[in-house]
Amino acid sequence: MPIPPSLTRTPAARVVLAVGLGAAGGALFAYLRAPLPWMIGASAITTAAALAGAPIHVPRRSNAVVVPVLGVMLGSAFTPETLADLAGWWPSVIALLLYAALMAGVFSTLLRRRFGFGAASAYFSSVPGGNVAMYTVGTAMGGDARTISLIHNTRALLTVITIPFWFRLFQGYEPAGFAVPGPAANTIGLDDALVLGVCAVLGFWVANLARVPAPFLIGPMLLSAAAHVTGLTDASPPGILVAIAQVLIGTSMGCRFTGVSIRDVANLMAIGAVMGIVMMLVAAAAAGAISHATGLSFAALLLAFAPGGLAEMALISLALGIDTAFVSTHHLIRLSAIMLFAPVFFRIVETRLGSGNESKS
Repeated sequence: MPIPPSLTRTPAARVVLAVGLGAAGGALFAYLRAPLPWMIGASAITTAAALAGAPIHVPRRSNAVVVPVLGVMLGSAFTPETLADLAGWWPSVIALLLYAALMAGVFSTLLRRRFGFGAASAYFSSVPGGNVAMYTVGTAMGGDARTISLIHNTRALLTVITIPFWFRLFQGYEPAGFAVPGPAANTIGLDDALVLGVCAVLGFWVANLARVPAPFLIGPMLLSAAAHVTGLTDASPPGILVAIAQVLIGTSMGCRFTGVSIRDVANLMAIGAVMGIVMMLVAAAAAGAISHATGLSFAALLLAFAPGGLAEMALISLALGIDTAFVSTHHLIRLSAIMLFAPVFFRIVETRLGSGNESKS
């Protein structure tokens, strides 16, 4: 049934519609006891609505409200023991960086030679994770905006939907239904609330000033981690806030497909889906090999290697009760390495192979 235009004439109405659909999707998936329902349900319903032509929208600045809450929550997973564990994580960190480089090299070559992508579009579409960063840097270096965005968004959505269901089917994970994620209590003391509030605001401000990628998430997470490791607080944001953050993040993922016609971009979305499946299979193989060699948790390694974003993979680890500090640290290192080295490696590839013609479809 088409949505009456009178209900979506203003930007505020389109945001309300998007969030309403996202919340309804989250509630539906929670009722069905789907894994990670508040984020997966919101992203699935809003993606379907966007592809069907619904005029939904969530402004990126909304991240300023909800993502710092998530960052503080992720930081609370760090403990004094985490510092001792860091020394034993170097084999998986090195393997993760090699995996990212291998995937970028293989798929960028395939996209250029088999599908005729230009060098920038092929390369920045192929780097696993860091979709916002790769979209920003890739378009600045001459890549096609729609190509990079659609491939990354399709791959991220597929990863977010697939992995929790895999854990439910094969790892014995039992969804919590309508229970909110995070701590059972939905209230915290005033002192703890002030500490967490300072972590959120000051963390973002410092990270933004230092030009850290994804400052809304990484700054609050690092400051919260410091507060928890030093014993300044052991509190976490109320679970209801984390659930709201999941709904808004899932809704934002779906809204990225607003204005997209499946008929026009089916090939790009198919390419993104196939890349996502292959990357997840390679990630699973790498996680199994490293787990066997080092004794590290296979589940944590799988989430650390998965080709999704830091926020999404950390949320999944939080919902599944899998070492969130381990997963977050690995994705943070990968994101930092991508931001530092991907543009440099691209220049090397571009010099050797030539820029080619940029794909627009």
